[in-house]
Amino acid sequence: MAKSVRKIVLSQSRDIPFNRLVLSQSNVRRIKAGVSIEELAQDIARRTLLQSLTVRPVLDEGGAETGVFEVPAGGRRYRALELLVKQKRLARNAPVPCVIRTDGLAEEDSLAENVQRAPLHPLDQFRAFRDMSEKGMSEDEIAAAFFVSVQVVKQRLRLAAVSPALLDVYAEDGMSLDQLMAFAVNPDHERQQQVWQAVQRSHNKEPYYIRRLLTEGAVRASDKRAQFVGIEAYEAAGGDIIRDLFQQDDGGWLQEPMLLDRLVAEKLEREAGNIRSEGWKWVEVAVDFPYGHIYGLRRISGESVVMTDEEEAAAVALRAEYERLEQEHSDVDVLPEGIDQRLGEIETALAELDERPVQYDPDEVARAGAFVSIDASGALRVKRGYVRPEDEPAVPQAEGEADAERGATPAATSASGNATEGQTGTSANTEAPDEEEGIKPIPDRLMTELTAYRTLALRNALAGDPDVAFLAALHALCLKLFYRYTPESCVDIDAKSVVFGSQAPGLGDATIAKAVDERHQRWSEQLPRESAELWDTLATFDRDSRDALFAHCIALSVNAVYEPWNRRPRALGHADRLAEAVGLDIAAAGWTPTVDNYLGRVTKARILQAVREVKGETAVQLIEHLKKGEMAERAQELLAGTGWLPEPLRTPGQAISTTSVEVESDHVSRSDSNGEDTKATGREAARPAEHPAEDDAILTDEPLVAAE
Repeated sequence: MAKSVRKIVLSQSRDIPFNRLVLSQSNVRRIKAGVSIEELAQDIARRTLLQSLTVRPVLDEGGAETGVFEVPAGGRRYRALELLVKQKRLARNAPVPCVIRTDGLAEEDSLAENVQRAPLHPLDQFRAFRDMSEKGMSEDEIAAAFFVSVQVVKQRLRLAAVSPALLDVYAEDGMSLDQLMAFAVNPDHERQQQVWQAVQRSHNKEPYYIRRLLTEGAVRASDKRAQFVGIEAYEAAGGDIIRDLFQQDDGGWLQEPMLLDRLVAEKLEREAGNIRSEGWKWVEVAVDFPYGHIYGLRRISGESVVMTDEEEAAAVALRAEYERLEQEHSDVDVLPEGIDQRLGEIETALAELDERPVQYDPDEVARAGAFVSIDASGALRVKRGYVRPEDEPAVPQAEGEADAERGATPAATSASGNATEGQTGTSANTEAPDEEEGIKPIPDRLMTELTAYRTLALRNALAGDPDVAFLAALHALCLKLFYRYTPESCVDIDAKSVVFGSQAPGLGDATIAKAVDERHQRWSEQLPRESAELWDTLATFDRDSRDALFAHCIALSVNAVYEPWNRRPRALGHADRLAEAVGLDIAAAGWTPTVDNYLGRVTKARILQAVREVKGETAVQLIEHLKKGEMAERAQELLAGTGWLPEPLRTPGQAISTTSVEVESDHVSRSDSNGEDTKATGREAARPAEHPAEDDAILTDEPLVAAE
C-alpha cells in the first residue's frame, strides 16, 4: 500500500494589535534601498497594508509566550506603520495582519522573504501604467499614486505604446531596454518594424543608430528653418512633431519637411514684400546665401533716424525704472518672478529704441537692392543697400578723356585745330598741310616708346619713396576690393577674394566670418562713394589707418583652401608660414571638433588617434570597442574644451592641445553620477547617457508598487 503524501501545514495568521509588535534584531536587511519609509507610509495610507508581517512570539525565561511578537520579516512595513502611529493617522492598537512563525530561524524568515521575491519585469510595469491610463487615471494621478514624476509616467506610457511585435521581442530578451527606448521616438508601428528588420541585417544595432533611422528625413526643431517659422505655426498648419522622452532632443523632429519649406518660403516672401515696399530696385530671397555673395557689390550708406522727443523721454523713463528696481532688490540672490519679468521687458524695449532704423538716399535706393535670408538662430536677416555693377550710374568722362581713349594724349588734344605758333624744327612750307588739317595724334608706336620710358622712370622714382609706393599699392587694392572693377590705377596689382560657400556650408554664420564682414563694412563707410575720390581720401589717412586698411585688404586675398582639382602645395606651405608668423590659434577662434564637422566624417582610427593625443591610452581603451557613430559622440565629449585640432588646422610650433595627457586620470577615472568608477564600468561607462537621471527607475528590476 502506497504511503500517503504528508500535507503541508501553513503558518497560522491572525490580527495582532500594533502595540504588541516589536522590531526584531534578526532582520537581515541592513542597508536602506528602494522606496523610502515616508513614501511607503503614504502608500499604506492610500491602499492599506497589502502584505502581512511575518512575526515570531517572544518567549519568557520559562519558554512561555509573553503576548509580544517580534517582526523579523517586514521591518520596513513595521516602520511605516510606526510612522503613521506617530502622525496619529493610525491607532496604537490597530490590528495588523500577521503570519506567525515558530519553526526554523528568524534570520531564515527574513532572508527567504527577500530572496524568493521575483521582481516585476519592466514590460509589466509599462503595461500596468498603460492599463491604469486606459481606465481613466490621469498621468498626474498615476505619478502621485506611485511617487514618481509625471515625466517618468510619460516615459513608461510611451514605452508601452511601442509596436506589440517589438514588445514581444523585448519580453523574450531579444532587444535591450536602451534599444526599446530608441524605438519609442517614432510612434509609427510600421516604421518601427521596418527599422527593426533593417537593424537585424546590419552590424550596427546601437540605440543612436535606431533613432537616426526612425528620424531620417525629419527636421530637428532646433533647425533655423523651424525656429524662423515657429513650432506653433508649424503645428497650426497640421505639422506633426515627434519627441524623444529619454534623451535630449532639442525640441524634437518635424515630420513634414515639405510643409516646413512651404511655410518658410511663404514667410520669407511676406517679409520680402515689406522690404520691397521700401522702394529697392531688387530683393533676393533665400533661406541662406553662400558666404561672399556680396563680393563685387558696392554698398550704399545711410543715416540712422534720430529719436523723437517722445522716444527720448520713454528711454529715460525706462532706464530710471530699471535702475530703481535693481537697487530695490540688490540684497536678494533671486529676483521675484514679476520683477525679473519686468526687467526683461525693459531691456527689450530699450533694445528696440536703441536699434534705430536707417534712412537712405531715394536715388540710391532706386538702383540698389537687398538680400533677405535667415540667420543661424532662425531670425530674419536683411542686408540692404547693395548696388550691382550694371546698376551703377554712368561716370561722366573728364574733358579730353574721350580723345585719350582714341589714342591722343591730353597734351596733344589740348591744342586747337589751328597751327601752333613757334613750333621748332619745321618750316612753314612743309607744315602747310598740317596747318590745314590740324595737329594729328601722336602715332601709337611713338606713344608706346614714350610711355615705356616714363614707366621705367616712374618705377625708379617710386622705389625711392616707400610712403607713396605703399599708398599706390593700397589704392590699387581698395579699388579691387571695395569698388566695381575700374582701371583707375597704373599699379598692376590684382587681389582676389575666394568665395567659400561650396567649401564650407554655414561658414557665413561663424563668429570669425561676422568679424571679417563687420570690419569690411566699417572700412566701406570710411571710403568715398566714387572711386575717383579714393586717392585723395587715402592720402588724408594717418599711417596707422593706412596700415590697418592695408592689412585688411591683404587678408581678404588670402587663399589657403585645399582643392583636389587645384593642387598648390607651395601655396599651402606658405599658408603654414603665414599662420606661424601671426600666431594663428584656430581653437581660440572658436573651432572645436564635433561629430558633424570632423569626428563623424573620418575613420575610427583617426578618432582614436585624436583621443589618444589628448587623453592618453586609457581613454582610448574605454571607447575603442564602440561602433563608429557612438565612438564619435563619446570622443566629442572627451575632446570638448581641450583645444585639440586636426592636422590641417594646426599651426606649426603650437602645442596639439591645451590639456595635458598627464591629467588623464582626473578625466578618465572620474566617478559617474551613480558613484561607480568609470574604469570599472566598461562599455556602459563609455556610452553617452541616453536618458535623464530621473529615469533611472526604468532601468532597475525593482517593482513599481511600493515594496513593503
